[in-house]
Amino acid sequence: HEVVIVKNGVRVCGSGGALGSAPLVQSKSYFEVKLQQSGVWGVGLATRMSDLNRAPGGSDDESWVLCSDAIIRHSNKELAKISPEPQEGDILGVAYDHVELNFYVNGKSLESPVSGIRGSVYPALYVDDGAILDIVLTEFNHEPPPGFDRIMLEQSLL
Repeated sequence: HEVVIVKNGVRVCGSGGALGSAPLVQSKSYFEVKLQQSGVWGVGLATRMSDLNRAPGGSDDESWVLCSDAIIRHSNKELAKISPEPQEGDILGVAYDHVELNFYVNGKSLESPVSGIRGSVYPALYVDDGAILDIVLTEFNHEPPPGFDRIMLEQSLL
């Protein structure tokens, strides 16, 4: 398994998962992922303990992921089935406020909040079978939900 990160760290392809370099520490974080090429993929949040060798994610207690088969998964359980299935070219939005994780497709909420997330979590992208995902951290395609903003890096005074 080998995931490849290209285009200055925004494109994920190959086979496996990749985490963002910083945890989500602010109260309301938002990021987007463009589905550049379909295949097997997963988008969501994960801890550093997540199994990054198993796409599309959501197969362990450490990841909460919207998968390419339109199912939101955690701990190898189906939390919700969404409709319609995301397609190549769609923009997937991820909003997290430390209480709920919400997913969006092309700016529209999927109305399937995920709760019970614990620990320090990071943006997580999983790919396999030809999927290509681009993470969007600024200059969003769709307006974030009210009160949500791009991921802020924790500032240290030391």
